[in-house]
Amino acid sequence: MSEVKLNLIDSDRIIQGTIHGSIVDACVAALSAEPETIAELESALTRYIGHPPDSPNAKSDTANHSSLFSSFRSGSEIDSQPWDAGLVIIDLAARVAAAESTYSQPQAEGQVRYHNGTAGTEIPVMYRVPDDWIFLGSISDYEAHRFARTRERSARTPLDARSVLYGPGLLEFIAMAVRQSPICQEEIRKPAPVLVDKSCIEQANASSDGVDADALPVDAEEAAGRALYDEISSIHARWLMTSRDDLQGQSPRDVLLAKQDFIDFDLHTRSLQWSLQGEGPPCLAPNSFAYRFAGFGTHECVLYYDLVRHLLWSELDRLQETNEFSELEAEVAYLEKKKTDWLETPQEDGGRIPAIIIDNERRRLPTTLQAQDMIIDEDCELCVWSANEVAMGHGPAFWHLDGSNMDDGFPFSFCRTREEWDEENRRREEFDREFNLKWEERQQRIARGEQVEDEFGEEWLDSPDSEPAALKPADRDDESNLVQ
Repeated sequence: MSEVKLNLIDSDRIIQGTIHGSIVDACVAALSAEPETIAELESALTRYIGHPPDSPNAKSDTANHSSLFSSFRSGSEIDSQPWDAGLVIIDLAARVAAAESTYSQPQAEGQVRYHNGTAGTEIPVMYRVPDDWIFLGSISDYEAHRFARTRERSARTPLDARSVLYGPGLLEFIAMAVRQSPICQEEIRKPAPVLVDKSCIEQANASSDGVDADALPVDAEEAAGRALYDEISSIHARWLMTSRDDLQGQSPRDVLLAKQDFIDFDLHTRSLQWSLQGEGPPCLAPNSFAYRFAGFGTHECVLYYDLVRHLLWSELDRLQETNEFSELEAEVAYLEKKKTDWLETPQEDGGRIPAIIIDNERRRLPTTLQAQDMIIDEDCELCVWSANEVAMGHGPAFWHLDGSNMDDGFPFSFCRTREEWDEENRRREEFDREFNLKWEERQQRIARGEQVEDEFGEEWLDSPDSEPAALKPADRDDESNLVQ
């Protein structure tokens, strides 16, 4: 008993037919691509069920699996008569899956075996379905939920968050916040700084009528610089934390983190699948609902932080140069150009273009590394080994942003709540305290001439919560990962 009756439903149609239970499992896994239509579901299936090698569609990412449902018929009502192993309903409009089947029970998270179009393989492909899907073990329960869920979702307007987070909403906020900040206004009114050769000051200080270098307001300048940086950080935090009507009552931070774990998990599983299959799995189509209204993964969250900070400093620099406030429309036009230039310009570190990194993440395409890119330090044995592995075809290696260059503080963290943030800090402090105690004890034993074992291996450096502050690179903004 391996076939089931399958009903597929979207907002426009119902199709139904009998099919092998393994294809139903692949359909459930394909919900990770957030399809809204049956056509998008068919396209998403290409990640789990390939075309036969001799098929004209074998190399096509856009070809759908209409042949899988070619025997299905359209209907105006659900066909509730089970077949062989049972009955399954996947309702894309209501985001409900229900099954009464002895073959398998659909789950929100799991794995399926990749089918190459000719036969099943041993390649596992993990999946996770969006949180708003519900899975039921009863058709009668589905009937009780169906219409309310469909009405609720059809009444909801899809949120195009990027039109706000990258659009006039952000740019107007930056222009107004900088011009209204007393600290920024004070900085704008300052005369252009004069660069002084400190060696000249020291020589003058040595003479009888020289200037006392220690009396110069170096500390005051440093304090002013820190106050300005803190003000820019505060403005940035205010943008992230303030709820907005054009974000349906959410804050930019809420929107950025809403699907971060989901997107990161999907990219991670695609990296694993790429390593096992030797080729990248099909990505989301740019015209798909999931791409157009995509959530934000870690890559875009980090790049968005860098962009907002870049725009804040750019606005301040412009006002310092002109020493005047323009009309808001002119300020916004200036920031729009700065935004576009930054997104489309290769970055100094690695030469990657932010707009392409963001687009790849929206398409669910992992970013790979060339073998030579992995050698950060030629004296690093791990770097050389990893590069050699990739060069020999073992891999590939994948590149990730980790956000370690971002400011401390809850607004810039990836914690959803302040309680999570407080708990993370508590664990970090506990880990650092334990590390410092053991380190001090080790140093004292060495000073006494005692032989010590190396207790600071990978279990310390790979703490699940944090690296100790003393060992964590201060300016690290990316990392690579070799998946085999």
